[in-house]
Amino acid sequence: MTRRIAFQGEPGAYSHEACRQARPEMEALACRTFEDAIEAVRGGDAALAMLPVENSTYGRVADIHSLLPGSGLHIIDETFVRVHINLLAVPGTQLSAVESAMSHTVLLGQCHKFLREHGIHRVTGADTAGSAKHVAEVGDAKMGALASELAGEIYGLEVLARHIEDEGNNTTRFLIMAPEPDMTPRGAHGMMTSFVFQVRNIPAALYKAMGGFATNGVNMTKLESYMVGGSFTATQFYADIEGHPDDPAVARALDELGYFTSYLEILGVYPRDSRRD
Repeated sequence: MTRRIAFQGEPGAYSHEACRQARPEMEALACRTFEDAIEAVRGGDAALAMLPVENSTYGRVADIHSLLPGSGLHIIDETFVRVHINLLAVPGTQLSAVESAMSHTVLLGQCHKFLREHGIHRVTGADTAGSAKHVAEVGDAKMGALASELAGEIYGLEVLARHIEDEGNNTTRFLIMAPEPDMTPRGAHGMMTSFVFQVRNIPAALYKAMGGFATNGVNMTKLESYMVGGSFTATQFYADIEGHPDDPAVARALDELGYFTSYLEILGVYPRDSRRD
């Protein structure tokens, strides 16, 4: 069995960092798109996929929730990565020499204060690690990159300034996906269950569907909606709850949910990460 874990992005991306953090014993496999990372697992080129689902500053990662149900994969774990942003440059560069910094537009927006203080212009790149790779290839001391320290290691860049992000708690949540589900109760901090559902076309269906979780004391940590099939009338919901489907309270809540839904699919049952606290 392959011991690789697939992620989207260039080597040195924050998804790569998540792979190293959560599965250090596995080889990380860089993929061009989220779909490619999923297909790497489905095709047997990787055992697992590492997919970002939400960021504490910018909310959910676009398209991920709509990809999960049709992926054929199952969530078996979650991990949280603290997004530390660093200014990288070619070796020997002084901070005062850097006139511009390249990165993904999201990261550029997270370093306003530092860039303004040092008079550094922002340059939009395709992604964070790709920007570091470009700066290394160009070799221009006037241009830096905003990326992870891992990206600096991979592309031979020096860290001119560490942890320059404006927000001190910027964190991204990742889901680890596998071809087969793991329903085993495990972990020292309890379990999580993720699922998607569509409510029946009856009055107050969503309100009634959620009632079972409240009456059974099941904590729902996330509920999001998104359109499916390009229709404004077809809405699917993604939910995370604390607990295992075999827990009596969770079983009762899911059973009640079934009365008001036309579609329900459990995406995964996995250990609750301690960094949720």
